[in-house]
Amino acid sequence: MFRALAPGGRLAVLEFAIPKTPLIRSAYQWYFKRVLPGVGKLISRHNAAYAYLPASVGAFATPEQFSNLLRQEGFDDVRAVPLTFGIVYLFTAVKRI
Repeated sequence: MFRALAPGGRLAVLEFAIPKTPLIRSAYQWYFKRVLPGVGKLISRHNAAYAYLPASVGAFATPEQFSNLLRQEGFDDVRAVPLTFGIVYLFTAVKRI
């Protein structure tokens, strides 16, 4: 992403995350592991539909790790904004001039 942006270019990444608040995290993980795969199967008629998503989100870097990675790659003004109780994060950054 860094290489593709012009100097001063802005990056925005919207990514799922595991909420930090225990009650929200528990409800989210229950929904994610028990409800979402069933809904995906019902809609798509495919057994594995959406079953990959909880593992994918669990394997993604934490907001702090991803922000640090962006900084290491040369981005400035890195921000991680939690949305929907921390279920989703909007990461923004600017390529150094």
